[in-house]
Amino acid sequence: MGKSFRRVGGGMMVAAAIGLAAHGARADDAFVQSAKAFVAQVTNPTIPWTGPTTGPKAVPGMTVVYVSTDQRNGGPRGAAEAAAEAAKVIGWKFRILDGQGTVSGQNSALSQAIALKPNGIILGGVDAVQSAPLVEQAEAAGIKVVGWHAGPTAGAMTHPDVFWNVSTDPAEVSKAAALYAVATSDGHAGVVIFTDSEYALAIAKSNAMASWIKKCAGCKILATEDTPLGQTQSRMPQLTTSLLERFGKAWTYSLGINDLYYDFMGPSLQAAGIPGDGHPWNISGGDGSSSAFQRIRTQQYQVATVAEPLHLQGWQLIDELNRAFAGAPPSGFVDPVHLFIHANIGTDGGPQNVFDPDNGYQAEYRKIWGK
Repeated sequence: MGKSFRRVGGGMMVAAAIGLAAHGARADDAFVQSAKAFVAQVTNPTIPWTGPTTGPKAVPGMTVVYVSTDQRNGGPRGAAEAAAEAAKVIGWKFRILDGQGTVSGQNSALSQAIALKPNGIILGGVDAVQSAPLVEQAEAAGIKVVGWHAGPTAGAMTHPDVFWNVSTDPAEVSKAAALYAVATSDGHAGVVIFTDSEYALAIAKSNAMASWIKKCAGCKILATEDTPLGQTQSRMPQLTTSLLERFGKAWTYSLGINDLYYDFMGPSLQAAGIPGDGHPWNISGGDGSSSAFQRIRTQQYQVATVAEPLHLQGWQLIDELNRAFAGAPPSGFVDPVHLFIHANIGTDGGPQNVFDPDNGYQAEYRKIWGK
């Protein structure tokens, strides 16, 4: 659709991939140039380990329950798998309960977790504010609570209290996703944004994406679609067709708060005669699922994802709980943002379809825990 902005192969420099776009009137615009500089920064290989190097030794005999928003979603599932691995290393019992993609299911799983009387609970994508009464119930029972994407920002949360919410900075994630559209369109992106109002984090991300697109004088937000992540399989095919009918060639970019939206867009785009590397270019300010990596690698209906280092974050979840059990403060660590595109998909674990930084984080955590 629209002008053909071909992506470069993996052997070319990432900076060249960013600069390869249509030569529009805004190519020399200061904002577009700043967008290209930022994207070049966040697509470079990740920096060395900047997380904690000191902390309490492993507190023995703990039991942890991970309450997942939806185990069909690669984000909470990946963080859960890594947390289970880290829990085994530190010597704790670990269990996963699946909220199955609905608020009622998540609250039911959280209630079940509290009834199990563990030492700690991890909110795996469960919105802490939305489930505040149950989080407060856990706290009243003396259960330590940490989160993964449990709120709109990384860090400690209050009302309800969450010891630490593990996440990259959602504002920076949203900036990276939005500015990739600005940079590769030379400031001419026609954007549809996909979000899910059931989650405060999702709304924070989509609002931030919109704010960056609005700074681009030649870009336009065509629509913001509020569609539940738990219903993407049933909703996205028809919604995609409807958006194509409404906007036609004006729809050149999609910005989603999660890769999951793009799991079910391909058949509708293909049926409309759009090639895998044609417009709309789909960009996720989401989790970096294995299916997203595969789509980006094969140039099939997704061009970029701001991936979460899910394995690292799973280990951080266990470390933050250990600090809470020991009466120590949280680590304060927030992962740096990393944008995967076709040109850098072979770095930082990309060949395994997961963002797993090669910075020695497991060894660092083992050293801290005395394991």
